[in-house]
Amino acid sequence: MALHPFFTSFHMSCFIERVSFNLNPSYVPRTIKIIGAARMCDQTIIRRTGNYQPPIWKHEFIQSLRSKFTEETYVGWFKLKGEVKVIMDKVIGDSLKQLELIDILQRLGISYHFENEIKDVLKTIYEKSYENDDWKNNNLYATSLEFRLLRQHGFNLSQDVFNNFFTDEMKSFNPHLYDDLSGMLGLYEASFLCIEGENILEKAKHFTIKHLEKYMRSCKDENEAAIIRHALELPLHWRMPRLETRWFIDIYEKKVDMNPMLLEFAKLDFNRVQSIHQRDLKYASSWWRSTGLGEKLSFARDRLTENFFWTVGVGFEPELSYFRRMTTKVNALITTIDDVYDVYGTLDELQLFTDAVERWDVAAVDQLPDYMKICFLALHNSVNEMGFDVLRDKGINVIQYLKKAWIDLCKTYMLEAKWYHTGYKPTLEEYLDNGWISISGPVILVHAYVFVTSPTIKDMESFKQYIDVIRWSSTILRLADDLGTSSDELKRGDVPKSIQCYMNDTGASENKAREHIKHLIVEAWKKLNKVEVENSIFPQVFIERAKNLARMAQCMYQYGDGHGIGHQETKVRVMSLLIQPFYIRSYSEKLPNFI
Repeated sequence: MALHPFFTSFHMSCFIERVSFNLNPSYVPRTIKIIGAARMCDQTIIRRTGNYQPPIWKHEFIQSLRSKFTEETYVGWFKLKGEVKVIMDKVIGDSLKQLELIDILQRLGISYHFENEIKDVLKTIYEKSYENDDWKNNNLYATSLEFRLLRQHGFNLSQDVFNNFFTDEMKSFNPHLYDDLSGMLGLYEASFLCIEGENILEKAKHFTIKHLEKYMRSCKDENEAAIIRHALELPLHWRMPRLETRWFIDIYEKKVDMNPMLLEFAKLDFNRVQSIHQRDLKYASSWWRSTGLGEKLSFARDRLTENFFWTVGVGFEPELSYFRRMTTKVNALITTIDDVYDVYGTLDELQLFTDAVERWDVAAVDQLPDYMKICFLALHNSVNEMGFDVLRDKGINVIQYLKKAWIDLCKTYMLEAKWYHTGYKPTLEEYLDNGWISISGPVILVHAYVFVTSPTIKDMESFKQYIDVIRWSSTILRLADDLGTSSDELKRGDVPKSIQCYMNDTGASENKAREHIKHLIVEAWKKLNKVEVENSIFPQVFIERAKNLARMAQCMYQYGDGHGIGHQETKVRVMSLLIQPFYIRSYSEKLPNFI
């Protein structure tokens, strides 16, 4: 009799029928009695299933993507970039116009071309920020814009700049501010850059939300209402940058004071960057197909394009192609291994896999079931290849640090598997102590660090304990994931998530629990903001990746499980960022001067 393809030496005493089912209470698993080599035994392995749909983005479609918007083809792009610098020079000396231009460049997604110029402008404005300047005195819009942009770029401007807008008693903001819609929107956006203990900004948030919600209900201007609704849905500081760019370009085009040259450059640059993203996606799709994981492990989510979409949210810039390609591999491996632990593996098999990862030795593969062998070797080979690239290109051996992150991840997966199989219900504190690692944020960010910086051994040693920026970014990722996926995961059978843990701890309703988890996200953002203004060690390019991971989490799980169920909002977003370019209508030839 031929051995079952999943048969292993670990189960030499009996043959086992592998059963996959969806937790239907009326289902009765069959038990097959088979006489093994040593003795007869009755055993049935019941495996859960996520009932995941096949991928909607086929490899053949991805490889067929073509774009005519490249740097080589569109020489006009270089000319427009030079014109933007001319526009920046024309507003020198006018602080408010400089800030407004920086804000527009950021929201149009083209500020990365002018990082040095923007940093110089903001440094000069920061050095004069406490002077009594007419351009911002009693101007809520100007003060809010200055505060938000300076904080965003690491300048720790005090919340006290808003004291002028309080009533004489200093108990609340002046109600006369209601008449200043631009100021109210600006103050609202600025309030989300607060850190712990900044009560003025907390008051600003509640003050502006209450008024903007009321104003939106009576607003007659559809474009204005759309802008307010968009802001209240998610503040700018929490939004995935590239999706915000796509949205804002459409909004900016409708503005009466729109600068046509900036608009044309933004559209052209968006299309150019999209063509680079398409090349990266093709590379990632070819790698994924070569691993065979999508075909061999049919129980796992096959979400290559969604995994790539994450990387665009974390780092869209053209120069980060290697980061996107490698991080897509990391994300795809995380997704697969997560489903091994959450959906398919038995507790004994999962312990074998965890031990194999900890040993990081190809010899360990012999102890694994067949379906785990391909998974382990794909992980082992991919991470070692990344380590080789870093050693070759940056002269540092980082494999031990990358390996540790994967070991930590699998150990947290293992703990959650034990909770599930034993029926243990962790407290919220227990769950989050494990969950901010099991959500995979540390793995993603440790790899990101070596991809986007010039790492040193000292830096990598500090990562062994996971610095605060990793912890708080990962915590937001964990909580956002739970808000979007916990209902579906509990239906198929899983450990309680943060929402259920809070309900078990306190007896709260699900709605109350969800509000509490949203509150924890707000508090985690305050801690992440603090890292931003107090950081003096790690490069800004890495800090930005950590913030963007948190933003991408709130994007992906905004309407539910955008990762596992990619055919809903995620499909629309992928189309808008990776497939559909902007139509370009040349404004610059007709209107050479704008400011």
